[in-house]
Amino acid sequence: MEQPKGVDWTVIILTCQYKDSVEVFQRELEIRQKREQIPTSTMLLAVEDPEVHVGSGGATLNALLVAAEHLSARAGFTVVTSDVLHSAWILILHMGRDFPFDDCGRAFTCLPVENPQAPVEAVVCNLDCLLDIMSHRLGPGSPPGVWVCSTDMLLSVPPNPGISWDGFRGARAIALPGSTAYARNHGVYLTDSQGFVLDIYYQGTEAEIQRCARPDGRVPLVSGLVFFSVETAEHLLATHVSQPLDACTYMGLDSGARPVQLSLFFDILLCMARNVRREDFLVGRPPEMGQGDVDIAGYLHGARAELWRELRDQPLTVAYVPDGSYNYMTNSASEFLHSLTFPGAPGAQVVHSQVEERQLLGAGSSVVSCLLEGPVQLGPGSVLQHCHLRGPIHIGTGCFVSGLDVAQSEALHGLELHDLVLQGHHVQLHGARSRAFTLVGRLDSWEALHKARHVLEARQDLSLRPLIRAAVHEGCPGPLMATLDQVAAGGGDPGVAARALACVADVLGCMAEGQGGLRSGPAANPEWVRPFSYLECGDLARGVEALAEERDKWLSRPALLVRAARHYEGAGQILIRQAVMSAQHFVSSVPVELPAPGQWVVAECPARVDFSGGWSDTPPLAYELGGAVLGLAVRLNGRRPIGARARRIPEPELWLAVGPRQDKMATKIVCGSLDDLQDYCQPHAPGALLKAAFICAGIVSVHSKLSLSEQLLCAFGGGFELHTWSELPHGSGLGASSILAGAALAALQRAAGRAVGTEALIHAVLHLEQLLTTGGGWQDQVGGLMPGIKVGRSRAQLPLKVEVEEITVPVGFVQKLNDHLLLVYTGKTRLARNLLQDVLRSWYARLPAVVQNAHNLVRHTEECADALRRGSLPLLGQCLTSYWEQKKLMAPGCEPLAVRRMMAVLAPHVHGQSLAGAGGGGFLYLLTKEPRQKEALEAVLAKTEGLGNYSIHLVEVDTQGLSLQLLGTETSA
Repeated sequence: MEQPKGVDWTVIILTCQYKDSVEVFQRELEIRQKREQIPTSTMLLAVEDPEVHVGSGGATLNALLVAAEHLSARAGFTVVTSDVLHSAWILILHMGRDFPFDDCGRAFTCLPVENPQAPVEAVVCNLDCLLDIMSHRLGPGSPPGVWVCSTDMLLSVPPNPGISWDGFRGARAIALPGSTAYARNHGVYLTDSQGFVLDIYYQGTEAEIQRCARPDGRVPLVSGLVFFSVETAEHLLATHVSQPLDACTYMGLDSGARPVQLSLFFDILLCMARNVRREDFLVGRPPEMGQGDVDIAGYLHGARAELWRELRDQPLTVAYVPDGSYNYMTNSASEFLHSLTFPGAPGAQVVHSQVEERQLLGAGSSVVSCLLEGPVQLGPGSVLQHCHLRGPIHIGTGCFVSGLDVAQSEALHGLELHDLVLQGHHVQLHGARSRAFTLVGRLDSWEALHKARHVLEARQDLSLRPLIRAAVHEGCPGPLMATLDQVAAGGGDPGVAARALACVADVLGCMAEGQGGLRSGPAANPEWVRPFSYLECGDLARGVEALAEERDKWLSRPALLVRAARHYEGAGQILIRQAVMSAQHFVSSVPVELPAPGQWVVAECPARVDFSGGWSDTPPLAYELGGAVLGLAVRLNGRRPIGARARRIPEPELWLAVGPRQDKMATKIVCGSLDDLQDYCQPHAPGALLKAAFICAGIVSVHSKLSLSEQLLCAFGGGFELHTWSELPHGSGLGASSILAGAALAALQRAAGRAVGTEALIHAVLHLEQLLTTGGGWQDQVGGLMPGIKVGRSRAQLPLKVEVEEITVPVGFVQKLNDHLLLVYTGKTRLARNLLQDVLRSWYARLPAVVQNAHNLVRHTEECADALRRGSLPLLGQCLTSYWEQKKLMAPGCEPLAVRRMMAVLAPHVHGQSLAGAGGGGFLYLLTKEPRQKEALEAVLAKTEGLGNYSIHLVEVDTQGLSLQLLGTETSA
């Protein structure tokens, strides 16, 4: 079939967003005219959009006005007249939006094709293809009028698309088929059986898209192609003298009008769609506008009213080309490469190029306008354009390389590139010409600040650290922090907000450039009290705003930046506390007989040893990832080392004692007023945990208008005495502080006439530790309050709920475990008090290794539980060894040198070993290969130098858990 006679365009007008582009594009059009791709009789115009914000609809109206002006002048008129449109074929080509892969934009993307029929040999750009399609496929047969064509797409149209123009009037949109999946992010036409447009959907719902589907399941996509008859074009042109539509043209802007943004499809065409009602149209908002200024709504209402008046009676039809295809050119490097390569092709596509060693080109790759000397290897799916390279060079898969010459070839020798976009650019600065080069990853986001918002709001496990470093090193941390502020304040989700604040802390830390001291540290400077108070009372928006105001005062030097970063992490801790407080939903008690004054209630607890999953129970991991920890309740040297006792006293005071079980060495504190309790939230204050226990138990309210004595006398007829003890050294890693909190709460509640179940106590301890501001997770109280061997779990949701499963082991295995399990006190106290801060910082940064390790911790817990159910000591030992490696990855620095030396000498004698808890010191637990190895291992360690003051302890599984004794009668909680 012969190609139809081409359209001799009267005017071709190319609209540009930028002034600097107009001359370049005018010259490009003239070059194509000299190549005889465009008839010499055609008037060529490249015009600047009057304002970037007028949109595709405004640019169309302005271009139509410019074309009418030029045609009127050529016809000898001194004013614009629409009569000149009656014998004119006008083609408007819209250039718009930034494009990262070609300096001149989407329209000038070089394609890996040749036109053997062209009178002049030249590379083929997207613009050339569109001109050919418009001139020889879509345009022929159409009456005089105005064609509008976007240049940010790749089109395929058959030689004879079968479009009938008989009796045509109004406007006609050209639609090409697309899948329903593709349509979810694009526009779709809804038509009736005669082709009249009923509605236009953009990113429609599944139901709307299905309503548009054709019998073959495909949908008619909004493809960026529209034809206006002369009559309709005249109506559109008439609007340029009406306010506020005059602001879409250069005339209106030069008259001082305020720009108004219009969409070609969702303003101009939509008002012609038959099912669209006037009232709905007037209040609508075109999707390409985005959110913009809120006060634009009234202005847009007037513009749409004018469009409705002029165009509503004009019919709009769709010409559907079922054999064509349409692809919008996005900023995705992967999609761009896919459009320029030939997946599945046996060889490479080589166009306008000379390649010395063609066998090195991968299947499906493309080479356009290149000279390749020597061994230049190109991987499948990669593209080379406008390069002069001299091998040996290895460009692997997924690469786009453009604009390099021999001078850069040497820099590529010995490198293997993969998934990269490497481009050279000609630039002119102050009259001097130079070259600039850009290098980005194929999968990198081109809209990085938008990436930060999306990653946080979508709760993605992607790290923003590279983006933060890039923003700081490029000197623009301010806009990134402003975006993070908006995310933190706007979502109303404390989890998202906490992570956003942690990212601000990372920005501040990065700005310090490694100076100013360690990131971890205190966060209670009085200057930050005001923003913290807003967060504490739940006013997230004001809190974030106040944080930003204070932050601006701390940017002058590294030391201040680091301290500001600490306070942002402190702000995040407030939000974490609020999330963990949701565990209160699962705290309940039942009233029981009130013990007589002076009667002691004694609570005793074992310690706990964690066998797998630790750190996954720590908020926010516990409710963002979901936690699973396997732990054992254990006695040390036959004793239960942790306990508390409480009793009522006649005096309306609180008597507190902290220390050994015998009172002689205990630190004693008397609280006679509410002022004495105010330091309950300062963990290092004397008796802070005990004070927090009274508040958490509901015995005392520090915010009550009643005095302490009034509260105690009214509810209990007197006060309380509470004494807690732990026989474990500080920093033991055996969960002492959390178990101690559970024991204190259990004793206090029973002394106050209430019984609390163990599962309720687990959640109550979470609450108490948030009051105390120590944070921490739930594994310690699960391990020490619940008996035996068990797995605690929390789901990735709020409110935070902990569920416990007892692990059933083979008969006799508990005794076997007792015979093979030893505890070694390393003699090292954990000095790294800020391990928790470091772990949370890594988690909030979503460092890939930490995210993967966190998932492994949870999965590993189930494997460890299976080893116990099978009663296999070797498998259990492997679990312990893997668990220790996971702990070290989670908290680098938790293995002191002396401990490493100790573990090394013990390794031949054990199935597995790990430091308890967070590590850094405290107790090491061993699963020995032979039973009852205490004396043998003491002999091994005695021969090793540099171990310090260590000791080995017998340990056994405790099958009772928390116990309460009242007046000598032992009862279970």
